[in-house]
Amino acid sequence: MFSSVAHLARANPFNAPHLQLVHDGLAGPRSCPSGPTAPPSRSRNLAAAAVEEYSCEFGSMKYYALCGFGGVLSCGLTHTAVVPLDLVKCRMQVDPQKYKGIFNGFSVTLKEDGVRGLAKGWAPTFIGYSLQGLCKFGFYEVFKVLYSNMLGEENTYLWRTSLYLAASASAEFFADIALAPMEATKVRIQTQPGYANTLRDAAPKMYKEEGLNAFYKGVAPLWMRQIPYTMMKFACFERTVEALYKFVVPKPRSECTKSEQLVVTFVAGYIAGVFCAIVSHPADSVVSVLNKEKGSTASQVLKRLGFKGVWKGLFARIIMIGTLTALQWFIYDSVKVYFRLPRPPPPEMPESLKKKLGLTQ
Repeated sequence: MFSSVAHLARANPFNAPHLQLVHDGLAGPRSCPSGPTAPPSRSRNLAAAAVEEYSCEFGSMKYYALCGFGGVLSCGLTHTAVVPLDLVKCRMQVDPQKYKGIFNGFSVTLKEDGVRGLAKGWAPTFIGYSLQGLCKFGFYEVFKVLYSNMLGEENTYLWRTSLYLAASASAEFFADIALAPMEATKVRIQTQPGYANTLRDAAPKMYKEEGLNAFYKGVAPLWMRQIPYTMMKFACFERTVEALYKFVVPKPRSECTKSEQLVVTFVAGYIAGVFCAIVSHPADSVVSVLNKEKGSTASQVLKRLGFKGVWKGLFARIIMIGTLTALQWFIYDSVKVYFRLPRPPPPEMPESLKKKLGLTQ
């Protein structure tokens, strides 16, 4: 599968070196039959220099592996960093009578468990979200190339938002299967006082009581929460970056320094994160309650919580997910910069489509 993806990626519209060369007028689908032409050796040298600035070829196995590694760092580190906020948010969702708000939740937790209590569930959080990040970002790049080649260059541009949505949804489907066992363990540790304090204690106990179902009974609600979240995260981010460079940043992306580009990445990530939190919060409330209780189903929990109940803890989640998403995109893009991976510029309308629409002579 990956070898065929690597082959397709060479001619893919998202191939950064190719896009940049076309934009600079140094490469294109066909050569001009008339008029003065530059010496072929100069064009070849420029093209070679453009490719050599990257550490690997777009769509290669190394490219996907390093993108997956970027996902591990971006998701694993950020989710672990906000474990205290996540713990309070989960407790507000499953016991709103005791934990009446975000500040009250922190106060009660500190009073009962001390400062160490705020770190409960850090191990399953780090392992689970590292695996999720590997699949989420790695497979997103794979599916984006696959679906783009199915659509072709012109349709890729015209339907790019749908492409982002489809690629991210496909990636998240597999990412949640990787995340589900650790997410279930984390919620059980955080929301059931006295059940277990560590991953080593909780996982065997859960398996003994409910078997594998204990770890995967929340996968469907996870899909309900994470797939809309990830679709919004990637599509909103991609289009926000495009809009920022078009309407806000006073110079083209190619003229921006790496640091300036990373600032744009962070801002676009935060904007996307706010929308992500709102879209996925009802399902997040269901997941938190479902993983705490034995024998309940998602529909039973949803019915019991009602419309008002599923929105408990939204403010805390907006703060958490907004910051989280911004940092994740910043770390992911920083990994690409550090390893000198191809980073495609915002998409531009293909010349062939401009001619069809009468935008060029």
